[in-house]
Amino acid sequence: MRYGCLLIGCLALALAGTGSVAIDEAKKPAAEVQKAGEPRKIPQDWAYHAPKRPDLPVVKDKDWDRNEIDLFIFARLEQEGLKPSPEADRVTLIRRLSLDLIGLPPTPEEVDAFVADKSGDAYEKLVERMLTSPHYGERWGRHWLDAARYADSDGFEKDKSRQVWFYRDWVINALNKDLPFNQFIIEQIAGDLLEKPTQDQIVATGFLRNSMINEEGGIDPEQFRMEAMFDRMDAIGKGVLGLTIQCCQCHNHKFDAFKQVEYYRMFAFLNNAHEANIAVYTPEEEMKRAEVFRGIHEIESALRERDPKWREKMHAWEETAKKDQPKWTVLRPEVDELSTGGQKYLPLDDGSFLALGYAPTKHTVKMGVKTDVKDITAFRLEVLCDPNLPLNGPGRSIYGAGALTEFKVDAAPADDPEKKVHIKFVRATADVNPLDTPLASIFDDKSGKKRITGAVSYAIDDKEETAWGFDVGPGRRNQPRKAVFTPEKPIGFEKGTILTFHLKQNHGGWNSDDNQNNNLGRMRLSVTTQAGAEADPLPDNVRTILDIPHDKRTPGQEAAVFSYWRTTVSDWKDANDKIEALWKQHPEGASQLVLKERDKGRETHVLKRGDFLKPGASASPGVPAVLHPLPEDAPLNRLTFAKWLVDPASPTTARAAVNRIWQHYFGTGLVSTSEDLGMQSEPPSHPELLDWLAVEFMERGWSLKKLHRLIVTSATYRQASIVTPELRTRDPYNRLLARGPRFRVDAELVKDIALSASGLFNPKVGGRSVFPPLPGFMVEPPVSYGPKIWPEDKDAERYRRGLYTFRYRSIPYPVLQNFDAPNGDFACVRRARSNTPLQALTTLNEPIFVECAQGLALKTLHDGGRTDGERIVFAFRRCVSRRPTNAETDVLLSLLEKEQNRFAEPDAKPWEVAARDPAKPPKLPEGATPSQAAAWTVVARVMLNLDETITKE
Repeated sequence: MRYGCLLIGCLALALAGTGSVAIDEAKKPAAEVQKAGEPRKIPQDWAYHAPKRPDLPVVKDKDWDRNEIDLFIFARLEQEGLKPSPEADRVTLIRRLSLDLIGLPPTPEEVDAFVADKSGDAYEKLVERMLTSPHYGERWGRHWLDAARYADSDGFEKDKSRQVWFYRDWVINALNKDLPFNQFIIEQIAGDLLEKPTQDQIVATGFLRNSMINEEGGIDPEQFRMEAMFDRMDAIGKGVLGLTIQCCQCHNHKFDAFKQVEYYRMFAFLNNAHEANIAVYTPEEEMKRAEVFRGIHEIESALRERDPKWREKMHAWEETAKKDQPKWTVLRPEVDELSTGGQKYLPLDDGSFLALGYAPTKHTVKMGVKTDVKDITAFRLEVLCDPNLPLNGPGRSIYGAGALTEFKVDAAPADDPEKKVHIKFVRATADVNPLDTPLASIFDDKSGKKRITGAVSYAIDDKEETAWGFDVGPGRRNQPRKAVFTPEKPIGFEKGTILTFHLKQNHGGWNSDDNQNNNLGRMRLSVTTQAGAEADPLPDNVRTILDIPHDKRTPGQEAAVFSYWRTTVSDWKDANDKIEALWKQHPEGASQLVLKERDKGRETHVLKRGDFLKPGASASPGVPAVLHPLPEDAPLNRLTFAKWLVDPASPTTARAAVNRIWQHYFGTGLVSTSEDLGMQSEPPSHPELLDWLAVEFMERGWSLKKLHRLIVTSATYRQASIVTPELRTRDPYNRLLARGPRFRVDAELVKDIALSASGLFNPKVGGRSVFPPLPGFMVEPPVSYGPKIWPEDKDAERYRRGLYTFRYRSIPYPVLQNFDAPNGDFACVRRARSNTPLQALTTLNEPIFVECAQGLALKTLHDGGRTDGERIVFAFRRCVSRRPTNAETDVLLSLLEKEQNRFAEPDAKPWEVAARDPAKPPKLPEGATPSQAAAWTVVARVMLNLDETITKE
């Protein structure tokens, strides 16, 4: 921009100075919390006694209170010799309420309608309208997402992107539906263990999966699984219990009555889950899936009707299919660690290997084993599904698929290992042989070569450009697959054979710091001595069903066998082709990190000093003695733990929840240390009110909307926020609540206010995370460890709420970071609130804020009125809701005139200021000039940069 920031900054400060004085109510020294009146001493362990509903206090002045909250506040004020502030004016009230409940400023039309509404329930109607707004869930979901460590990347060195926005949307939708808070917690801890869980309930367990994931080369995956477990415990401690249980990771708690063994007993509830990654679908995609499955069902039903003897024929086929497989001997090779490219191959009990940790895009793993099997006629490679793989595997690519570039085997006599011979394969079969398919762009290695996947024969053709692929498209790709390789002649030596396998996996992309691997995820090797062995064409589930007697099968099992058998009936080719066409319509979906309970229990140990390499005594599932007990005879699983967390007998859960909500309204909680209600916390400023709210919250069905309604309809909330000299001296941080709240809004709302005021705001709720402008250097080394993808949105998606901004943990989005948004490394239930010059520079110069100024200028010229005075009022109200004073109007008109004159000069380039793309300027209303557009853009920048614009009064 050609004009200087200093002038605009000074004007902004001058205008900001016309309002009331801002005091940051989130900052408060501990010593000042109860200095004023010391209403009563409370025991240090108050938080460990379950809340009980206190009697309502009796106050002298009966005219002020609107609900029970006010009685507790006013009683304390009377004790302190203070009086509450008068009610704020209606403009201030609607703006405060709108920012608090939906996180957006009211439009001038909404302000006028509320001011003009003289009905006795005008305010209550306003509250109800905002509580039913879809933006309510966005506003309050952001606070929970802080506690949930939500981010769109893995963190640590590589900080790869991840698709987890379904969890974010679940939070928004759950709040909009007013899902009871106890159920809100239960579903996030153990939604997968509920009876017949829905997709949403499984997605909810993403709360625990929001931990960081480390895929650096050479790491021990178990170490960072443990780190994720510690993070989950921390999130439950801060986000649910409001206690610092994480202090017991290494030792007994130094202040609270928690023992280290009790920490690991709670830990044990969470320690029996897979780190799963599932396919998830939007409602529209679910409808499409249902349409596909309905079409398949209709075709299959028609086939059954066409041939009444289908069952007899299928059963006859089954008898043949049961006997057509050779006996396989599973090999248990050892992995040459130098060949893995840094990827870890974890041996499992069934002889398979699970690929974990770092995922190289190109490597050839070497595995060796000695076998006494002679006359080996074929080798089998199984690629198996696993809950810990993307979308259940069987590959490690982002699609849960993979590619095998080459399958090579060397054989040597066990008594003379140096006489190694390379085995020549003459035939390869597989249960799936896709058509030749060029690699997806994510797997581009920048070699310029045409690389494809296709039939299994590509795995023995000695060509780098080809590979066996087993991705047959969405809906069917995430299934176990197998390939069988036949050597030129039988293999085996009299005194045993040393087999060395080379599994080349070179069909990944160029950047291992991104999600570009195309590796096998879980694999198992076997051999047979029977001649003519081929890959079993039957899916594993169908092969298993064949062993079940016909009269013992479920309808679903019978249908599964039929769905495969029909593909073998040549007369049904037309029907099978139609079904194949339907499968191609199956939606791709997205992925979501979730928990999935293991079938086999995992033993938990107390870790000495929190070191995963130093397991101590075994720790069975349990809870701290200082808290309420588990129900008798309840199963010791995650669901029981989830229900225990929100048991009404819990001394801290409801208190922690209402305290955090109070904090978001008033800047500080009734207990200022909202992450810690324990022995080291500050005592509550209004202990009886805290307990009354906690009990009321539970007895009203854990309804968050009822709690919000209770708070915002109180006289306490509706007070003016003007600071008198007496209040500044007696209660500078407003802990006694003798006035209304006043502080800068959260980071995301700073952006949302600008977008809303400008008219650019995109109100879409939910969906993928978006990519607003970001300096290119931030996603390149050395700022980023490796190059990252940032496909800047060019359309209306760039104007979505700050909540939806894509969040890399290692390179936080600057706008949000400058205004104190956490980056998701750990649970945060209390944001800092700073005030820095960098924030002013952000709202002046960051591209989206500049575009907002351009948008506000254009909207003002189109809709703001006929005169400059009318337009000043129009734009000013869109930013701060109230009308400008005469002095403010004069300052802004003076600036406008000065800038119009400057941009009217011959050498001025007004579209460089007024247009996002000067080559494609926007259409102006009749009579308006480019110099006016540029001048109004300058004025709009000043208004958007006012302290009052981003402050909740």
